[in-house]
Amino acid sequence: MGTESGHSPDRINDPWGRRTPYGRGDTWPERVDTYLTADAEGGTRVDRWVATASNLHSNGDAMELAVRDGRLVGVRGVARDRVNHGRLDPKDLYGWQAIGSPDRLTRPLVREDGVQRATDWDTAMARIVDRARALLDGPGPSSIGFYTSGQLFLEEYYALAVLARGGLGTRHLDGNTRLCTATAGEALKESFGCDGQPGSYTDIDHADTIALFGHNVAETQSVLWSRILDRLAGPEPPVLLCVDPRPGPVSEAATVHLQPRPGTNLALMNGLLHEVIEGGWTDPAYIEAHVVGFDRLAQGVALFPAEAAAAATGVPAEQIRSAALLLGQADRLLSTVLQGFYQSHQATAAAVQVNNLHLVRGMLGRPGCGVLQMNGQPTAQNTRECGADGDLPGFRNWANPRHVEELAKIWNVPPDRIPHDGPPTHAMRLIRLAEEGSLRMLWISGTNPAVSLPELARIRAVLGQERLFLVVQDLFPTETTAYADVVLPAAGWGVKTGTFTNADRTVHLSLKAVDPPGEARPDLDIFLDFARRMDLRDASDAPLLPWRRPEEVFEAWKECSRGRPCDYSGLSYALLRERGGVQWPCTAEHPEGTERLYTDGDFRSSPEDCETYGRDLLTGTAYDADAYRSLNPDGKAVLRTAPYVPPPEQPDAAHPLWLITGRTLYQFHTRTRTGRVPRLHAAAPDMWIEMSGADAAAAGIAEGDLAEVSTRRGTVRARVRLTGIREGVVFLPFHYGYWDAPDGTGHHRAANELTPTTWDPASKQPLFKTGAARVTRARPAR
Repeated sequence: MGTESGHSPDRINDPWGRRTPYGRGDTWPERVDTYLTADAEGGTRVDRWVATASNLHSNGDAMELAVRDGRLVGVRGVARDRVNHGRLDPKDLYGWQAIGSPDRLTRPLVREDGVQRATDWDTAMARIVDRARALLDGPGPSSIGFYTSGQLFLEEYYALAVLARGGLGTRHLDGNTRLCTATAGEALKESFGCDGQPGSYTDIDHADTIALFGHNVAETQSVLWSRILDRLAGPEPPVLLCVDPRPGPVSEAATVHLQPRPGTNLALMNGLLHEVIEGGWTDPAYIEAHVVGFDRLAQGVALFPAEAAAAATGVPAEQIRSAALLLGQADRLLSTVLQGFYQSHQATAAAVQVNNLHLVRGMLGRPGCGVLQMNGQPTAQNTRECGADGDLPGFRNWANPRHVEELAKIWNVPPDRIPHDGPPTHAMRLIRLAEEGSLRMLWISGTNPAVSLPELARIRAVLGQERLFLVVQDLFPTETTAYADVVLPAAGWGVKTGTFTNADRTVHLSLKAVDPPGEARPDLDIFLDFARRMDLRDASDAPLLPWRRPEEVFEAWKECSRGRPCDYSGLSYALLRERGGVQWPCTAEHPEGTERLYTDGDFRSSPEDCETYGRDLLTGTAYDADAYRSLNPDGKAVLRTAPYVPPPEQPDAAHPLWLITGRTLYQFHTRTRTGRVPRLHAAAPDMWIEMSGADAAAAGIAEGDLAEVSTRRGTVRARVRLTGIREGVVFLPFHYGYWDAPDGTGHHRAANELTPTTWDPASKQPLFKTGAARVTRARPAR
């Protein structure tokens, strides 16, 4: 076991650390990463180490925070943990420093005469309660909405779901997970009947083929990439397939790299599946026993031989055949999917085709055989599990009366208090309702839509309306808090206790390490305080949210999850303290947790049990119970399909390039925290424009020039980087907003000034990777 300290090596320039090679079927070796800051005398004394896990990406790396004299001074990975075996992402090593940033929000603010002024908690909460009561007495619950995060804790999401759905009775509750991984959840539901990752990170240890579909794992989940790199450096390395229009570390290591035109992922997947089926690389016995819809799938992809897929995607037919050969002849295939599919045209249909690939090949439920429809945030899985998004808690089906009655019984409220006469409201619909004026109060917690939502000029106009009462709950002043009528200072990771679940269903306990700054409060305490002040009660006239501590909420959640696919009933704070990360479902029958789902083809997809009856993936039209029962009476996996159609916004003479957006390794979301960490800020301090040499030459642009990217919605300016990105495509990182922008920037820095207001019909996820753009030179390099 090695140690990588803050003194050596430099994890900014060497983000994946040293290699620890291992072979197929072996255990990933430990490597403990550590970073400590010295005291005034140069010492590195630590008073205590406090358990937590990473909160600046979705990998769920177990770690411990170092405390000295009541302050955070460092971090180290946990060698025994199943997720990371001691390794840490650069954002983990340095990101904790944001907790001590001097510009944290420390007191509530209320708007008076157009100016935000500091006040006390009673005054701030009274403003919120008075407005909420007035709206409930007037237009009713549908005038109130909540927009939350993928970065709070499980206990906070569950309390918010109970408060909003069971207390106030509003259907208007969603998370910013709608922007990053709503398609992950929808794709899993469409194929397997419910959310929840079939695979496990340990499948990397056994796979002979790893396919990454729109998943830049080297930057979004650097520790997972370290695991893949260690397999590649060991005996019997896997082959890699990379699907990404951009180059990078993943494509450099890949056996085959496919660079499709933006918006054509479904056409590519249709072509790959056509070749797999035509090649005879299916598992007929598995299909017969565990799957419905094969004939329809085969008929659909028959229209996409390699040549047809090549014409649609711009990927050469021979490359498509080579990729299909890897997928079709794999003995143990692991596939991962992320934003390159989720935020592009026909997102759910394309992601579902990855599931279909595994179903027709029978590649599920065995070591090395799995699908990981990845998440983008540390607690995105909890947002979906707990019902703080467009689902009911416990992966229950809002269209199934029995599920609603079951949830009402758990909460001890009448079933008709839980809105279920139509689908819950997704984030883009929330904005539309606020724009139209029917949504009169919006409570935003832990997210920054004034930078992260598409078409920002429109978002600023909506958030700035006089008629909209806006509450924003966050750690720092942000572009969104600037519009708030009430700002609530929240206490985040490191200064509160709770649990969260990563992308492969591993649950970690995160303990409070130090006190929050000033008067900041945990999000849970804020939600519970609001519920008490509103006097929300159950059918027995008892408090609906009676809890005081996070562990009490966790125990209540366990009962809500009992018997559901995401069953936490065998977990406890004590068990998580003792063992570290544990994968759900964890029950009395499976006290060690569950490494893989569907090991015997036992899907949670029966009409009585499923989380959804499915949708038409082209139109988004929901199917009803009768249609689903006719299709899938025996609860098998479903091969959903949709015809490929080209993206509606195409490049033209005025806007000749495709625009895509994405992440960089050293920043997270809108840089609310990472932008305040010196090493991370220095590593990626500002926006850039990435384009091919050929496209740059055609526009008279050279490396380092200041250029403008324009779409039908706006213009941004940044320096140009020339790479091997697919010709005809321009890339912008989406992290950069305006809180630290130089004077005179105007609204010309955030990538989402340019992105369109459009979303996938099934998952309702905004499509940030399907616009048309023009790049022009502003001035030469310095």
